[in-house]
Amino acid sequence: MKDHLRELVAQALLDLRRHGRLPQDLPTPAFVVERTKSREHGDYASNVAMLLAKPTGMKPRELADLLVAALPASQHVEKVAIAGPGFINFTLARGCRLGTIRRVFELGKDYGRAPEGSGESVTVEFVSANPNGPLHVGHGRGAAYGASVASLLDAAGHKVQREYYVNDAGRQMDILAVSVWLRYHELGGVNIRFPDNGYKGEYVVDIARGLRAKAGDGLRHSAIEVTDGLPPDEGQGGDKESHVDALIARAKQLLGEAGYRQVFEAGLSWCLGDIREDLAGFGVNHDNFFSERSLMTEGYVDRAIKTLEEQGHLFEQDGALWFRATAFGDDKDRVVRRENGVTTYFASDLGYLLSKFERGFERAIYIFGADHHGYVARLKAAAQGLGLDPARIEVQLVQFAILFRGGERVQMSTRAGSFVTLRELREEVGTDAARFFYVMRGNDQHLDFDLDLAKSRSNENPVYYIQYAHARVCSLFNQLAERQMSYNRGAAEAARQRLAEPHEEELVDELMRFPEVVEAAALARAPQTVANYLRELAGAFHAFYNAQPILVADEELRNARLGLAKATQQVLANGLALLGVSAPEKM
Repeated sequence: MKDHLRELVAQALLDLRRHGRLPQDLPTPAFVVERTKSREHGDYASNVAMLLAKPTGMKPRELADLLVAALPASQHVEKVAIAGPGFINFTLARGCRLGTIRRVFELGKDYGRAPEGSGESVTVEFVSANPNGPLHVGHGRGAAYGASVASLLDAAGHKVQREYYVNDAGRQMDILAVSVWLRYHELGGVNIRFPDNGYKGEYVVDIARGLRAKAGDGLRHSAIEVTDGLPPDEGQGGDKESHVDALIARAKQLLGEAGYRQVFEAGLSWCLGDIREDLAGFGVNHDNFFSERSLMTEGYVDRAIKTLEEQGHLFEQDGALWFRATAFGDDKDRVVRRENGVTTYFASDLGYLLSKFERGFERAIYIFGADHHGYVARLKAAAQGLGLDPARIEVQLVQFAILFRGGERVQMSTRAGSFVTLRELREEVGTDAARFFYVMRGNDQHLDFDLDLAKSRSNENPVYYIQYAHARVCSLFNQLAERQMSYNRGAAEAARQRLAEPHEEELVDELMRFPEVVEAAALARAPQTVANYLRELAGAFHAFYNAQPILVADEELRNARLGLAKATQQVLANGLALLGVSAPEKM
C-alpha cells in the first residue's frame, strides 16, 4: 500500500509541474510514506510538502494543499487530510483494509514476500566459529541473527547465499591439534604435562579417543621426546604462548607432515561435524562452508596482493610487505606478507573479500561478534584498495548474550571448557525459545537471556504468547468440527464486511502491516522488528478472541470471523518462519 500512495504523490507532483504550478525542473525529493503513530491521524502520512517547501519558496501547508488537490482519485483511499506543519495524512478505505484477508488467503506462505529475484545477489557470512570446539551460547546469538537476516533478505526478493567461513589454517587449530595429540598420549599411558594454553574440554578427549582407534600407537612418542628442550610454560614460570608454539613445532617435527595432518584433521573433522550437527538442530543451515585453505590453493590471496600491488597500495618496510590501509581510513597500515615470506591473517581477509565478488555476489554481509569491531574500517579499506565499492560491504556486529538462571549470571570460559554449549541451551529451553530470545533485541544491544523466562509457559514468555495464538486458531477449528459447524473460505471472503467491531478492525490492520514490517526489517537487518510485530499481532488476536464470540449461529458472521482467525494464523506462521521458530498446532 505504501508503494501505491507513493505513486499517487509522484503523479500529483508530475501534474503540478506539467501545469506550471511548480517549477518544471523541481526534482522529486526522497519523501517517505509511513504508518502514522495513531489511527486518529489516518493510516499513513507523508512529509513530501515539508521537503519541497524550501526549494519552492512556499509554506509547507500551502504546498500540501496544492498536492492534495492534485492527487489522483483512488478506490483505496477514503480521506486525505493535512496535519501539523504540513504532513499529508491518508486514511484507507475500509474495503482496502478488508481486502487484506483475501490477499493473505491468495498468497498463503508468500504473503509478506517480495517478488523473487527483485533484489541483489547477497552472501551472508555468519557464525564462522573456529572449528576447535563445540558452539557455545555466544555463537548461538550470531547463528540466530544471521539466519534470520538471511531469511528476511530472501523474503525481500534478494538471492541469498548463507556462508560459513571455516578457519582451518590458523594457529588456534594447531593448538587444538597438539591438545588432541597430548590427550591421545594420555589414553595410551604416556603422561605429558598439558599446556596451560591448550584446550581442556572433555570433547578433546573424545577426539583423541577416535584418533587412537584409527591410528593405534602409530602417533605415539615418549614424554622426553615431546618435552625435551621446550621453553617453560606459564605454570612453570615461563610464557604460555612461547611454550605452546614450541610444542606445535615439536609435534610437526616428530610426526612429519602426514602424521601431523592426521592429528590436525581428526580435530577439524570432529569439530566441524559437531558444528554442522549443532546448527542443523538449531534450524540453521548454511549453503556453503568456505575453507580458509582454499584461499591459497585457489589463488585468491595471491590475486588480492597482486591487485593491491598494481594499484600502488603496497610498500616494503623491515623486510615485510605492507598495505597502506591508512590511506583509506584505517587506523594503521597492515602487513600482508611477513619478512619470512608467510602471508598474514589480513592477507587471508583480503583474499576472502575478493573471492566473494569474484564468485558473483553484488553485496557481502559479514556478521561478527562485537569483539571484531576493528574489522569494519579494515574491510572498508581493503575493499577500496581492491577497487571494490565499500558501500557493498556491510559488517553487522552482534553483542554478547549473557545467560541468567535463577537471577544469577552463568559464567563461561571457552578455553577452560566450562562454557554452556548451544546444544545444552537447546536442550534446556528448546530451539524455538532460543531462536526467538536471541533476536528479541537489536544485534548491537547486549542481551540478558533469562533461562527461566524462556522455559515458562506464561504470557510473559513472548514466544509462548505468540505460539499460543497460532495454536488457539487450530483449537478453534477443532471446536468447529466437534460442534458439527462449517467454515467456507469463499463465504469468509464474501462476508468480510461484517467485521466491523473495533477488535476486528485492529486485527485486520495488524495483518495489513506485515509486508511493510518484513520490508523494513530486511532493509535495516533487524529481525527484532518482526519479533516485536508478532507480539503485537498475537496481542491483537488474543484481544479479538476474548472479546468476540466466534463460533456463532449466524453463519455469515461465523465465516467472517473464522476467516479473520485463519488469516491471522497464516501471518503468524509466516512471521515465525522468518525467525526460525515453529508454529505449533497444540501447546
